[in-house]
Amino acid sequence: MLLGLLTLLAGIGQRTIWAPSETFTASAPAGAAAAPLTVIDQKLRTLHGGTVKINIQGDGNFLLASGRPDDVDAWVGKTAHNTINGVSEDGKSLSVEHADGEGTAPNPAGSDLWVSSENASGELEYTWTPPADGDWSLLLAADGTKPAPANISMTFPNDTSTPWAVPLMVIGSILILGGIVLALLSGRRKDGEGGDSGFARRARARKAQGQAPSSSSSSRVTMVAAGVAAAVLAGSGAAAQAASPSPQPSGSASSPAKEASGSPVLLDAQFRRILEQVSSATDAGDAAKDAAKLTDRVAGPELEVRTQNYKIRSQVASYEPRMPVRSTKLLTTVVTSGRDWPRSVLAVTQGDGNVVPQILTLVQQSPRENYKLMETTPLQPGTTFPNISRGGTETLAASDKSGLLYSGEEAMSGLADRLTSADSPFKDKLTEGESSPYIADTLSYQAEVVKAGENGNFSFTHKVVPESTVVFRTSDGGALVLGRINFGFEGTPKAAGDKLSIGDDAAALAGGKETTTGMVLNFAESMAVYVPPAGSTDPMKLVAATRGLVGASFK
Repeated sequence: MLLGLLTLLAGIGQRTIWAPSETFTASAPAGAAAAPLTVIDQKLRTLHGGTVKINIQGDGNFLLASGRPDDVDAWVGKTAHNTINGVSEDGKSLSVEHADGEGTAPNPAGSDLWVSSENASGELEYTWTPPADGDWSLLLAADGTKPAPANISMTFPNDTSTPWAVPLMVIGSILILGGIVLALLSGRRKDGEGGDSGFARRARARKAQGQAPSSSSSSRVTMVAAGVAAAVLAGSGAAAQAASPSPQPSGSASSPAKEASGSPVLLDAQFRRILEQVSSATDAGDAAKDAAKLTDRVAGPELEVRTQNYKIRSQVASYEPRMPVRSTKLLTTVVTSGRDWPRSVLAVTQGDGNVVPQILTLVQQSPRENYKLMETTPLQPGTTFPNISRGGTETLAASDKSGLLYSGEEAMSGLADRLTSADSPFKDKLTEGESSPYIADTLSYQAEVVKAGENGNFSFTHKVVPESTVVFRTSDGGALVLGRINFGFEGTPKAAGDKLSIGDDAAALAGGKETTTGMVLNFAESMAVYVPPAGSTDPMKLVAATRGLVGASFK
C-alpha cells in the first residue's frame, strides 16, 4: 500500500508540481561578433511546432522584415552577417553563426522583397506567423551601417506531454488495492489458525489424500494482475506513441525548397503595395511635369517617353499627356515564379483616366533594387487579355520556343516587319481584333506621308529592342510577349532648296520646325502579342500597343 501510494503521488506530481512549462525561452549568447545584418533561419519557426515569439532589444531604431529564404539570402549578398539557426540541447541558448563580408549594406527598409516589416525603437515583441504557405526567414537590421541588435530571445512551445503520468497513477491505484486485498486475505488466514474451521479440515483431508490445496483464489489474483499489467503496458505504449513525433518520410527536408522555387515572387499584398507606390510616383511626375519625381519607380522606355512628353507639353499645351497609371481598379496580375533576376511582373488596371485597360510592366533588376515601371501598354479595343494563372507562371527567355508556335524573338520581329511593310510575310500570321486599329493605322499613316511628300523622300523602320522582350506562359500553353520597338521616321528633301516641316510636338524636341537638310523622328512603341501554343493553326494576335515620341532632330 505504501509503494502504491508513492507511485500514485509520482504520477500526480508529473501532472502538477513537476509538469513541464508550456514554453521555453532561448537567448542569443553574449559576445557574438557584431554585424550589420542578422538572419533568423526559417527552420526555427517550425522547430517545435506552434507559435514562436521573438523579443528584440537594441539601441535606437531597427527593422525586422519577413521574406522568402532565397530572397533574404540574395538581399544579404556579400555583407557580413549573423545567422540564428538553432537552439542548444538544454534549450537555453540560440545558435548563432557568423559570416564575414562587407561591413555595410544599404538600408533594407522599403525593399520590395519584404512581404511585411516591423519598425521598432528600443524593443520589439514579435509573434512569428507565416504570411502564406512555404518557408519564410527574417532579416534584422538597424540601418545597414550600424550593428544589428544583438539582444535577442525566442520563446518556443514546449513539449508538455507526460507519458508516464497516467500509467504511474494506474499502477499506484492497483498496488494500493492489491495491498488492501492482501491485508484482508492475511486476516482470514489468522482467523482460521485459531479454530478447527471447515476450510482447515478440508485442507488437512486433501493433504492426507495427497491432493494439493485449491488454487482458485490465487489463480484469480494472478489473472487480475496479468490483465492490469497488460492494460498498463498498452496504456503506457499508447501514451509514449502519442508523445513521440511521427517519423518524417525521407527527403522531406528538401520539399520546402522545391515549394519555394515554384512560389510567385510577389504575394498579392506586396503587389498592391508596389502598385500604389508606382502610381503615386507617376502622379507626382505627371502633375509637376518633372521627370525627376519618376526615377524611384519608373525606368526604361516609360521614363524616356514620359520625360519627353513633359518637355513637349511645357511648350505645346495641346499635346496629349500619357495615360495615367492607376493602382485601381486592378483587373488582374501576372507574376513570375522564376526566382532569378531580373524579375518581371504585369498588372492590368483601369482607373480614372484609363479609357481602356492598361498593361503595366514592372521589372526588378536585382535583389536590392525595387520594381520599376518599364512600359504602359493600353489594350487594343477589340482584344481581350489572355488567361494567365494568378498563382505564378513561367517566364521564358526571348529565344525559347518550347511549346510555342513562335519564340518571343520571332513574335516581336514578325510584328516589327508587319508594321514596316504592308506586304510582310507576317501579314496573315498576326491579326488584330475587329476594332483594333494599331497596325492598320500605322501602315495607313506611313503610306499617306509618302504619298503626300512632294518635297521629300521618306522612309520608316521598326526595330525590336531585344533586351526589353519579356515572355509569360499563358494557361493554354501559349505565351504573352511584351517589349519595345523603336519606330524611326526619316525624311530628306528631294531637291536643293526644298524644305521639310515637322509638327509642333517634334519641333519642341528638334528646336525648330523646318529643315533643308533632312529630319529624323523617333518613337518608342510598347507592344504586347499573344503567341498560340505549338501545333495551333491560329495566328498571333496583337493584344496591346501604343507609341510615344522620344526624339526629333535635323540632319
